[in-house]
Amino acid sequence: DARRSQVQGLQEELAAQERRTSLWGAMAGLIGSADGKKFRVFAQSLTFDSLLELANEHLAELARRYRLMRVPGTDLDLQIIDREMADEVRPTTSLSGGESFLISLALALALSSLGSRDTRVETLFIDEGFGTLDADSLEVALSALDALQETGRQVGLISHIPGLVERLGAHVRIRPQGAGRSSVEVVG
Repeated sequence: DARRSQVQGLQEELAAQERRTSLWGAMAGLIGSADGKKFRVFAQSLTFDSLLELANEHLAELARRYRLMRVPGTDLDLQIIDREMADEVRPTTSLSGGESFLISLALALALSSLGSRDTRVETLFIDEGFGTLDADSLEVALSALDALQETGRQVGLISHIPGLVERLGAHVRIRPQGAGRSSVEVVG
């Protein structure tokens, strides 16, 4: 009888310890390990959702055909919905050069918008990528950049495409002279 009473007391203690362990196990499952990786990825995924929302707003102006979404079951992976192909879901690796340029531009603009909630981002530099665009995509991208300039942002383009010079009001032309020297000419 003494042993039964002792076992019953130990079982009650064990049950209480299991409840405490369960609570801490649930907390560890939510927060993750001591290095904070799980919590960090969770926080980044919240920011990623905001970024995708803003990028999709920019895509509505740049290329209505596409919509960005998170790959289901992942935290930070991205895929494309192609509206002209019956909402086919495509991996980003299937994008052509022009398509990936427009998606990248939408993401860059979204990142700029995300960052400008507390700090105004007034200047955006774009280095190349225009050579990968067909004439229609180039026109869409340049129209979007013109619209950005009209909102007061400065947009700087770095390119070797001669057709862009005609479209830009002011530009800086750099010509190599040899021996590590170049001439700089401001036009417009």
